[in-house]
Amino acid sequence: MKLWQKDKVALESVERFTVGKDREMDAYLAPFDVLGSMAHITMLQSIGLLEAEELKILKQELRNIYQEILAGDFKLEDGVEDIHSQVELLLTRRLGEVGKKIHSGRSRNDQVLVDLKLFLRHELQEIVTEVLALFHLLQQQSEAYKNQLMPGYTHLQIAMPSSFGLWFGAYAESLVDDLTMLQGAYKVVNKNPLGSAAGYGSSFPLDRELTTSLLGFEALNYNVVYAQMGRGKTEKLVAFALSGIAATIAKMAMDMTLFMNQNFGFVSFPDELTTGSSIMPHKKNPDVWELIRSHGNKLQALPNEIAMMITNLPSGYHRDLQLLKENLFPAFQTLKDCISMSRLMLENIRIKDNILDDEKYQYLFSVEVVNNLVLQGVPFREAYKQIGMDIENGTFSPAKEVAHTHAGSIGNLCTAQIAAQMEVVVKGFPFEAVDKAIERLLNS
Repeated sequence: MKLWQKDKVALESVERFTVGKDREMDAYLAPFDVLGSMAHITMLQSIGLLEAEELKILKQELRNIYQEILAGDFKLEDGVEDIHSQVELLLTRRLGEVGKKIHSGRSRNDQVLVDLKLFLRHELQEIVTEVLALFHLLQQQSEAYKNQLMPGYTHLQIAMPSSFGLWFGAYAESLVDDLTMLQGAYKVVNKNPLGSAAGYGSSFPLDRELTTSLLGFEALNYNVVYAQMGRGKTEKLVAFALSGIAATIAKMAMDMTLFMNQNFGFVSFPDELTTGSSIMPHKKNPDVWELIRSHGNKLQALPNEIAMMITNLPSGYHRDLQLLKENLFPAFQTLKDCISMSRLMLENIRIKDNILDDEKYQYLFSVEVVNNLVLQGVPFREAYKQIGMDIENGTFSPAKEVAHTHAGSIGNLCTAQIAAQMEVVVKGFPFEAVDKAIERLLNS
């Protein structure tokens, strides 16, 4: 029997269709449901809806359930509708009637909302940790290979000299902007919807500021209608943040598949990081990079998928929102895996020496020669015309040297400045305060 059922049992086909994968998705929320309940019952006791002794035994049993979840000993039993019902069932089974008191002043709507916020906040913190590790590796490799020249391209045509220092550093700086975008999503996530009930508040004198503090949220979703309206909007903003990071690593993966190609031949990787062919013994395929590229592109579609699922929904709760979990929840692990595999590959990259000695790259230096003439007093248009004629006549023979010194160029990568930008962004996340609040909640 479901909590909401009265005297009719739903048809089995309706049950199967409406539940879908929700029980599976609830596993992601389990530890966060317990944390939300711990904060909620602490608040209930403060307004006189629980006795002090009831609070004590309920919190202890919730701690036990929390540890069971972390240990993998928790499961959603057959016939139990969702994670919220399972936790309440366990409390009632173990503690008796007091277990039935934890839902006072709550709806499953705001219970799901707070679980989602806590889950998303936790996952975003893990994404930041993964991105930082990749960022530091990219910066390290940027410095290590700053003198390794490579061709730069526009329109996939040979254009101007570049370097692997520039290439690694470009993706490092891209991650700074990606985390800036993610920080905006985190700020939206880090607001407390608990106490909004079904989206219209409660006649109980709920202390919403207390649960906000207990759960380490930065602020409340004050308006109870907006708290419910935030469902879907929050997931979409998070998806946009994930898609930004995914776009960066997908582009990086595309570069790597090109650079490994024999027609480029700029980089290679140990055999164990590539795959072979069933009929061509010479093949060393970039399967890891290709899958990173495809996962990254798939993640970039996620915001649009969510946007289409919530388009034109009026205010209030709708069952459509249940399906958002299926799209968003697995995306976190996919992105973390892609970042981790990118690190593995880049830690083991082998970069070819003297790439630009190949004759086909001599025109890379045409702009360098034009600029040298300008520095000697020749007007730019005259210098451009002169070198253009040399190229057309086949007499162009440049010195293959670069002397770029301005900020962000081959000779001045600004690695420290980019690192300082990232430090400012990361300091904007209140991870330490959140972690301490959750630790206090679990140990109080």
